[in-house]
Amino acid sequence: MKELTKAEEQIMQVLWKLKKGFLKDIVNAMPDPKPAYPTVSTVIRVMVNKKFVGYNTYGKVNEYFPLIRKEDYFKTQMKSMLTSFFGSSWQGFATFFSNSDLSIKELEAIKAQIDKEIKKQKS
Repeated sequence: MKELTKAEEQIMQVLWKLKKGFLKDIVNAMPDPKPAYPTVSTVIRVMVNKKFVGYNTYGKVNEYFPLIRKEDYFKTQMKSMLTSFFGSSWQGFATFFSNSDLSIKELEAIKAQIDKEIKKQKS
């Protein structure tokens, strides 16, 4: 799966939230300062070519929708980051976060989630 640029990712975040929308809906849902319509239109066309976004045409207007799920894109990006920064080591990744500025409460929540997953996989 190809990687999204920052501008593409910002638009995808809006599309994932909206599920589908016309150009005006997408621009209106973006944070201020809102980009110009032609800019968003150009970026969406690139995303259509990359197969991240699909569309239905109604007369002269297109309604856009995501072709990939947010979760699937996130998993792919995480695997890429894991390979690039941690030598494909999940343990190295976990160690990085455990040595960061997480609070005890946050670390305990992560631990509880990991314990839950271990229990699920054992049964």
